[in-house]
Amino acid sequence: MVKLTIVYDNEVFQRGLRAGWGFSCLVEIEETKVLFDTGADGEILLYNMDKLNINPKDIDAVFLSHNHWDHTGGLQHLINVKPNVKIYRPNFLSKLREFLPNLVTTGMLADIEQSLMIKTTKGLVVVGGCSHPGLENILNVARKQGEIYAVLGGFHGFNKFDVLQDISLILPCHCTQYKQKILALYPQNSSKCGVGKIIDI
Repeated sequence: MVKLTIVYDNEVFQRGLRAGWGFSCLVEIEETKVLFDTGADGEILLYNMDKLNINPKDIDAVFLSHNHWDHTGGLQHLINVKPNVKIYRPNFLSKLREFLPNLVTTGMLADIEQSLMIKTTKGLVVVGGCSHPGLENILNVARKQGEIYAVLGGFHGFNKFDVLQDISLILPCHCTQYKQKILALYPQNSSKCGVGKIIDI
């Protein structure tokens, strides 16, 4: 079982949570908890985690997609709570490889960003921060590793919508410029993103 919880996003999915510019998603796979990015504001990050009953001391590692402020801004607050948390920075994971069981980095693409691939029984789940290298290019890398079941995160200015047609679950979050277009094109496969959104796979 893989569980993903959106803990930081521009929009709120559940009442009582706080929105902020940026993105963060908790990935729980077996006994491992990895925080993908940390949003822009550490206070908002920790507030949302508290409301979602996520103990920051239980986080095993942080995976940073890229070094922009809206993805790393909450890191120091998390380190203050758990000083020994393992951090997988973009420059550390420069090439495609499995860095934890069933968790694979695409490696640095276009010298700016890495994305996360999660191996599940239904296929790969691809999580992106902003998809600066182009979501279509990230998906091309992922497809070489296996069939893609889901994709979520920030898609930035991505507009090659046909590359999404074989993907079962699509969650455009954060900086996605064409959210409404994607939701309209794929009403059966796509879903709104926001803080508090939980995906069980």
